[in-house]
Amino acid sequence: MSTFNAPRGTYDLLPPDSATYLAVREAMAAPLRRSGYGYVETPGFESVELFARGVGESTDIVTKEMYTLTTRGGDELALRPEGTASVLRAALEANLHRGGNLPVKLWYSGSYYRYERPQKGRYRHFSQVGAEAIGAEDPTLDAELIVLAYDAYRSLGLSGFRLLLNSLGDRTCRPGYRSVLQEFLRGLDLDEQTRARIEINPLRVLDDKRESVQRQLAGAPMMRDHLCEECKAFHEEVRALLTDAGVPFEDDPRLVRGLDYYTRTTFEFVHDGLGSQSAIGGGGRYDGLAEMIGGPQLPSVGWALGVDRTVLALEAEGVDLALPAVTEVYAVPLGEEARRRLFHLVTELRREGVAADLAYGGKGMKNAMKSANRSGARFALLLGERDLAEGVVQLKDLASGEQTALELAAAVAGVRDKLR
Repeated sequence: MSTFNAPRGTYDLLPPDSATYLAVREAMAAPLRRSGYGYVETPGFESVELFARGVGESTDIVTKEMYTLTTRGGDELALRPEGTASVLRAALEANLHRGGNLPVKLWYSGSYYRYERPQKGRYRHFSQVGAEAIGAEDPTLDAELIVLAYDAYRSLGLSGFRLLLNSLGDRTCRPGYRSVLQEFLRGLDLDEQTRARIEINPLRVLDDKRESVQRQLAGAPMMRDHLCEECKAFHEEVRALLTDAGVPFEDDPRLVRGLDYYTRTTFEFVHDGLGSQSAIGGGGRYDGLAEMIGGPQLPSVGWALGVDRTVLALEAEGVDLALPAVTEVYAVPLGEEARRRLFHLVTELRREGVAADLAYGGKGMKNAMKSANRSGARFALLLGERDLAEGVVQLKDLASGEQTALELAAAVAGVRDKLR
């Protein structure tokens, strides 16, 4: 036992559970790779100012949840609490938007950090797969990303999730709605901190999860009643495209999400089997974010899907993923010469794409076979002095107990045939 434990609100991924997380990440990434999205990786920390401008100074993420530090050189940095601002910063810095090849389509995967009150489904260190389509104001892109997320969840075998959809308008219609909403909110019985938020970003109040606040919001004006004609048409096109693609959704006029940069399309995938932490992924359009962080106007849309919560959703539905075998063949040598020959054979099997392992540490036959069974291998390769003299190796089916002698010189081909 170590003297140290993982920090509060974090977790370690260890076998065999880690295989499920890898499978979930792969399922989320596979539709993106098939749709022209290239992989991007950004640093685990960025300038505090990037998130203050991009995510929003009034958000809980910036005011309460960011891990910040000051370097020896005096730079103010933050562990990344989300992925979009970092990816957009990287794309702008590399001038990926120049040359007319828009949209720039990127996907990423990594760990993110927020100082939250730890509970099941809400951690201080969490894993996401994200995607961004940068530089095009096209409802087809919004629909594409939603469909790709939907297909990823379905490919995992999930069925108990719902898609919530809303539009938050744009710089043309949102100012008028903002004024109407502020007027309504100022008449409510709210605490001082929430009242301050009304003046900075009143839409944040709609996202307040406290029951005492939600009760008072029953008659709040909705953005959908204040959309300009362009935003209405854009949103209706997204809805029509989703319907054509066979993706069911629910209109949710109260859906805001926790980031300030969203415009127009906003969506969230929720799973009712997860209790209060029901969101398993979401995103939306952020047409003004590039300008907020000092770049040109680049209308964009993206999402992030939570790996941790998706695993919890799979558990809630009792879905067992078909995971690739960690070990297909387990080699058991009896003696030094057998160990050398099996090491060579295992190396060749691995080079041929077979998942193979070896009994290390001079284990006796009994203990080695226990390890073979624990490994989940389908076959064991047994090699002793008599086998060496005869130029064969024994291939044992660990399920049936059937044993076959293979010529050592042709053992790799023989194992591959048996695995087929």
